[in-house]
Amino acid sequence: MNEAPAPESEAAKHPVDRTLPPLKLFGAGLQHVAAMYAGVVAPPLVVGIGVGLSTADIAFLMSASLFASGIATLLQTLGFWKIGSRLPFVNGVSFAGVAPMLAIAKAQSPQDALPVIYGAVIVAGVFGFLLAPWFCKLVRFFPPIVTGTVITLIGISLLPVAFNWAQGGNRKAEDYGSLTNIGLAAASLLITVALRRFLRGFLKQLSILLGLIAGTLLSLPLGLADFSGVGDADLIGFPTPFHFGAPQFAAAAIISMCIVMLVIMTETTADVLALGEIVDRPADEKTLAAALRADGLGTAISPLFNGFAASAFAQNVGLVAITKIRSRFVVAAAGGILILLGLCPMLASLVALIPQPVLGGVGITLFGTIAASGVQNLTKASLEHGDNVLIVAISLGAGIIPMAAPDFYHAFPESLRIILDSGISTGCVAAVLLNLAFNHLGRTPAPEPAETAPALVH
Repeated sequence: MNEAPAPESEAAKHPVDRTLPPLKLFGAGLQHVAAMYAGVVAPPLVVGIGVGLSTADIAFLMSASLFASGIATLLQTLGFWKIGSRLPFVNGVSFAGVAPMLAIAKAQSPQDALPVIYGAVIVAGVFGFLLAPWFCKLVRFFPPIVTGTVITLIGISLLPVAFNWAQGGNRKAEDYGSLTNIGLAAASLLITVALRRFLRGFLKQLSILLGLIAGTLLSLPLGLADFSGVGDADLIGFPTPFHFGAPQFAAAAIISMCIVMLVIMTETTADVLALGEIVDRPADEKTLAAALRADGLGTAISPLFNGFAASAFAQNVGLVAITKIRSRFVVAAAGGILILLGLCPMLASLVALIPQPVLGGVGITLFGTIAASGVQNLTKASLEHGDNVLIVAISLGAGIIPMAAPDFYHAFPESLRIILDSGISTGCVAAVLLNLAFNHLGRTPAPEPAETAPALVH
């Protein structure tokens, strides 16, 4: 799909600032939603299951995340004052916060888990908003060796979640790890891979979503799909502010989410630079700061509507490159569609009924891709220098501890365990400090590649 010939009044504008006819605007916007829909509903699904929510509450959480993602996308594309890159940027719930939020939830009672998470996300959003003008100048301390390590850890730390789902999700259930569950997960994985291999164009972008649908259809004769939540969900519903309780502010949780915010800001910076080149409007420091402010504000207000931290979706950057549609108003239309989807809980409940083995099979693809994109970033990290290999080795090792030895920090204070039990937070801190020690303090920094690859994490 290419841009339609612009009217004479539009021709003088940069392609980023041009509009399209209504039908094409909606169609192109819907394409962006389809490319990122599975990614935006997966984090609330993971967190909802981890917190122990009911099917109806998980559906509500996903609707809320769609609604909040729509608002964040409008902030980024349309913008106001010094907020928003005003580029064709889709914003959605970031995968980077999932593992730390699960660690926070693990340390809290079930009724306090989400309020504590939301309190930490609000503070992290404000932190990111205030830090934006300075972070642009500090980006040299987050080279590919740091971002690549962190993105790899995000994927690795989420893979055990997919493995648990593939076995059924409930370790106490009689059929946990049964051949039926694992077979369904394997079938869903194979279908997703086949769709990705043989489909072309727009349908290829839908391979994850189509794999989930196909796996769910396979589960019907096995009696593994639970439709009870669909009948309980409303057709229309507004995400009630602070539905799960007023936010609570815990220091350790706040520190953990502020670290996540730094990761999100690093990802967004890389994506803004990449998108600016694609649309022929190179991003300067002012644009970067405005984009980061939009991320921060979107993250800060998201918990009001029961959403989570927001960040740029890199797969939509790729969609802009493929379609050549550079209009930011197309992505603004996508933001409007996300808001409408968020106002329809019944639609979200249809996603929530997907059996966990199906999610596990497709999740291996989704989370594995995140880890692979981190490795892709590491290829630009000058690993031929021995010190850089050491940075990656120690950071990955520190980040994998909570997965390989879950009780490793059992003797530590609970407040510290919220941070240490998140491999992403631990690995990120280790990577930043080691990079400073080896490549910045007391010596001439090792040369870094001029181009930073856009991160693929959400």
